[in-house]
Amino acid sequence: MDRVDITLNLNLPEELVEQARSAGLLTQEQIERWLRDELQRQKRLDQLFNNLDRLAALEPPLTEDEIAAEIEAYRGGKKPSTQDDAS
Repeated sequence: MDRVDITLNLNLPEELVEQARSAGLLTQEQIERWLRDELQRQKRLDQLFNNLDRLAALEPPLTEDEIAAEIEAYRGGKKPSTQDDAS
């Protein structure tokens, strides 16, 4: 993989910089790891929302009346109808 040199200038509190430097968090390797992790997190989040949208589009939820009818049918010993029966 080709590498590109970039320069970042940050204006951070001195104490934060000292702590981060002491913890080894201001290294090229650590910053690269953060960027890769964040890109992966964003990709997974996008996939999650895409999956949720697909699930929401599958079938509309039952209404309260449909739920009550299903419960009544079950209690009455009848086979409950499903939304698939209507299609």
